[in-house]
Amino acid sequence: MPQTRAEAFYPALGLVAPGTPLREGIDRILQASMGALIVVGDGPEVLGICSGGFLLDAEFTPQRLSELAKMDGAIILASDGFRVARANVHLVPDPDIPTSETGTRHRTAERVSRQISVPVITVSEEMQVVSIHYRGNKKTLEPIPRVLARSDQALQILGRYKSRLDGVSGALSALEVEDLVTARDVATVLQRAEMVRRIAEEIEGYVIELGSDGRLVQLQLEELTAGVESDRMLVCRDYFVAADDWVLDGTTSSLAGLDDDDLLDLHEVTGVLHLSPDIDLESSLQPRGYRLLSKIPRLPEAVADKVVDRFANLPKLMRASISDLVEVEGVGETRARAIKDGLSRVAESSILERYA
Repeated sequence: MPQTRAEAFYPALGLVAPGTPLREGIDRILQASMGALIVVGDGPEVLGICSGGFLLDAEFTPQRLSELAKMDGAIILASDGFRVARANVHLVPDPDIPTSETGTRHRTAERVSRQISVPVITVSEEMQVVSIHYRGNKKTLEPIPRVLARSDQALQILGRYKSRLDGVSGALSALEVEDLVTARDVATVLQRAEMVRRIAEEIEGYVIELGSDGRLVQLQLEELTAGVESDRMLVCRDYFVAADDWVLDGTTSSLAGLDDDDLLDLHEVTGVLHLSPDIDLESSLQPRGYRLLSKIPRLPEAVADKVVDRFANLPKLMRASISDLVEVEGVGETRARAIKDGLSRVAESSILERYA
């Protein structure tokens, strides 16, 4: 799946997260009511736009950063942030690069980040605000209590969406057992799973921004999203229609690429499965069986793939006898009984849960 714009910003955001030496140095600069322009990267592209200054090549410490900020020029750090390469540097990016900033320091930061793919951090002396420019994007750091409040609110929303996802996912399992699945049922599960993934992605950004203060948020996020991504992938595997120009990765990336309005349209969601144009939301579909087979304990994925290849769809698999299952490569009599009994238990529990 291609990186989203938010995910591409995570490495830069992690550099200044609470608990990191760089964040401690920036906090010292703020406490001293000073400003700063910091470039994280000392490659040839960065050095090519540097003029003047002092070559230091000294170990990074928060105290050293705050002392160097007393000078007017930019501070150049190594790409890992562990060494101070130069200080009091005048940056000369391409003046033709467009910028929406107004202050000299911020205009320079935006132009450098657009010209060179390195994080550029600005500390505003007057506003007491820290901003990160990276690849033309800008992120202004917010106070930790405000980020914690937003992450808590997002976790509550995620919990509600996850509960709804569990409901429609359980209903889909029962419908698969009864061979009553429609395209609408599949699209609803994929829609809910993608919504959960997007909320989780937003919270992941908060976790990175919180740094050492985000451990509890990370634990709650992992608990709420456990199994969601694998289940979403299994639903796609069960129903997408493969072609020379359409593979499973294309289905998942297309689903992630839907904008928010299209995601609310179930017709758009079914489109990512590459189904026949004649199929509408009420058309019947048959799963291949990957998803229900994944619920059988200790069944290797490679064996499940061979079982699906042999029977083609779940209704045929549910009707298969133990002797039919034994004919599949890698499935002996013991495993055949485990598959047969496992599918029966999954079918029974799914139907009971649906009609309870």
